[in-house]
Amino acid sequence: MRMKLIGHLVSVLCFSIGVVLTHRAGGAEKTSVLSPIPISAADLKWHDLDPTGAPGAKIADLWGDHRSGPFGAFFLLPAGFSAPLHAHTHDMKLIIVSGTYIQGAKGKAEFRLGPGSYLMQPGGGYWHTTSCDSASECVFFVESNGAFDLHPAPAEDAAANK
Repeated sequence: MRMKLIGHLVSVLCFSIGVVLTHRAGGAEKTSVLSPIPISAADLKWHDLDPTGAPGAKIADLWGDHRSGPFGAFFLLPAGFSAPLHAHTHDMKLIIVSGTYIQGAKGKAEFRLGPGSYLMQPGGGYWHTTSCDSASECVFFVESNGAFDLHPAPAEDAAANK
């Protein structure tokens, strides 16, 4: 059931993304769609995000390249995954597909987001922790106008946030 739901959500997202990309490629005034760009869940190409810094975390780029510029991608965090206090350069828009995604802004209480939830995560100085509930892995879609990066918090800030 869960895989069927994820497959359906991936299909809907991929079709929507294809429509948006095709529309963008033709310019803002263009109102017709040239052709969709479908990518089935089975055709996603998963890669390690950072085997040393984030073991088990995976990414599947849908467009762009998350290492060098604007992108859209699925991320997968293993159940129980936890990243310490950090920030990113660019804003990221997330849609949770499965699992329970957990985030805690520096000095504030954590919040939890389940499937279908949305998060606009600011870039720049937004320091936060990211984790995935231990009950199941987390899959979420991310769109950003710049490359993915992760800046660990200074040691004293990270220790104070625990």
